[in-house]
Amino acid sequence: MGRDWVGWHAGYDVTESSLARRLVVVRQYLSSALASAAAPVRLLSICAGEGRDVLPVLAAQDGGRDVPAVLVELSPVLAARARSTAAGLDLPRVEVRAADAGATATYAGLEPADILLACGVFGNVSHEDMCRTVAALPALTKPGATVIWTRGRRDDADPSREVRSQFRAEGYTELAFCAPGDARFRVGMSRRPETGRP
Repeated sequence: MGRDWVGWHAGYDVTESSLARRLVVVRQYLSSALASAAAPVRLLSICAGEGRDVLPVLAAQDGGRDVPAVLVELSPVLAARARSTAAGLDLPRVEVRAADAGATATYAGLEPADILLACGVFGNVSHEDMCRTVAALPALTKPGATVIWTRGRRDDADPSREVRSQFRAEGYTELAFCAPGDARFRVGMSRRPETGRP
């Protein structure tokens, strides 16, 4: 981990920061996905950090405490914070795995998810790895699953276009996309095809 991810999370606490605004959108998308999903629902968040995008939503959502959720986070500090928050919010069905989200062994024994969050992932991998990750998501999700993802733009380019294109190429349907003109963050929500390869 080259970046100080623990320090990076402090940006969530800066009112009206791009990160704080992104968090609001991700939570809205997750609330919508949970409300429209047929029970029972399983949730997976990769590179989950402190679980700020998932845990408060589950605690506030009707039936959210009954949702089995797995949060994968490499940083032991952030994973411990996520566990503490889940306990404080009385979310007994949340499991936090302090593990590498890029390693297939991390997902051993995991049932496919109905909702998957890949927030903060695509901006930290190469274009080729982004494509491979999107192509691999069917191994972690059920047919018809919802994927919520984020990507930041640069001054000279908006790589979220490539992410959207890759999801389309894999047969996903775009359900929502947020790209504010006054901020760098982008948030997408896509649905995996009901049919296709497992």
